Amino acid sequence: MKIRTVLIIGSGIAGPVLAHFLHRKNIQVTIVERAPQLRSYGQTIDLRGAGREVARRMGIDAEVRSRLTREAGLAFVDAAGDVKAAFTADSFGGQGLVCDTEILRGELVDLLYEHSRRDAEYLFGDHPLTVTDLGDQVRVVFASGAERSFDLVIGADGIRSRTRRLVCPDTPAIHYLDMYTAYFTIPCQPGDGKWARWYNAGRGRTLLLRPDNQGTTRAFLSFRSSHRGHEELSRAEQQALLHEVFADAGFDTARVLRDMAQSPDFYFEAIGQVKLPQWSNGRVALVGDAAYCASPISGMGTSLALVGAYILAGELGSQQDHRQAFQRYQALMRPYVRNAQRIAPGALRFASPHSRAGVRLSNALLGVLARPAVSGLIGKLNKPKADAIALPDYPAKA
Repeated sequence: MKIRTVLIIGSGIAGPVLAHFLHRKNIQVTIVERAPQLRSYGQTIDLRGAGREVARRMGIDAEVRSRLTREAGLAFVDAAGDVKAAFTADSFGGQGLVCDTEILRGELVDLLYEHSRRDAEYLFGDHPLTVTDLGDQVRVVFASGAERSFDLVIGADGIRSRTRRLVCPDTPAIHYLDMYTAYFTIPCQPGDGKWARWYNAGRGRTLLLRPDNQGTTRAFLSFRSSHRGHEELSRAEQQALLHEVFADAGFDTARVLRDMAQSPDFYFEAIGQVKLPQWSNGRVALVGDAAYCASPISGMGTSLALVGAYILAGELGSQQDHRQAFQRYQALMRPYVRNAQRIAPGALRFASPHSRAGVRLSNALLGVLARPAVSGLIGKLNKPKADAIALPDYPAKA
């Protein structure tokens, strides 16, 4: 039987996981990454439910746990820094606002690369210029000038995926949630401690400070706005906008805005979800955020990437007809994605209130939910979104 070849575009999270499991199915993999080296940076992410099980099936669960941030929990504070509500990492059965498996994105990316670099050919500092589906193969012309053919091409290139235009060229993919967020790393101060601290400043503005395991602090500034286009501004313009929006916010925002200018990993984005009628077209398919980004608000992005890559690899390895494999992949993943993308009405307003009264109400309700008896009962009754799928077994081929 002919060994099949697959090109994966993007070396973030979904790409290396897909490469690992395709290799187990005797499929030859190439990963191309536009950046000159691994993008091993990013903020705190969490590994939940079925995503955690995929990590176990990869054999990396012990290494994941050795790299956790060890965040104690999440505290909601007021302008004076006084705690109004606090949730430990094991609240709601370890699947609450923060979970018991918090890891820096860069740590997970490094780990996935180490577990896939022997299974795949990595091409850094290059990207496809053209991808042409010829029916029996896909012809790819790279920016480097190289031309190669593959049996399949998979886009794992994130929410701003360029590959997506080949799958759904005329479909608006990103559904914006009228919120912007900036992520960056700042120096740690003694008062930062082991707890993440969430501060609602009113007018839809939020500051989140999170400890890490590298002696620094991860900062998040979010604000609600229906204006489109801030994500297209230059870094200097984005930071000037944040200074303007958060000028009178209070709490630790002055320190955060001051340290933001020197941050090595400042990133600004418009929060949105990717919704598509189909995740494949011919011999080209999508996985992870490129196909079904659920937004950082969901807490499900990492689990969706791992689970989607695992199922896509399993289906491609289980049958020769890629069309049937793509159909099965979408059929198995679609309910899981739909559940992950579901946002309760009013959730964004509750998480980042506009008025002072709204901030007080939000803190009061969170204080009730944080009571051990209440959070324990909710944890027993509520099935987390991350668990809402039964992972198929895909035995490795000899």
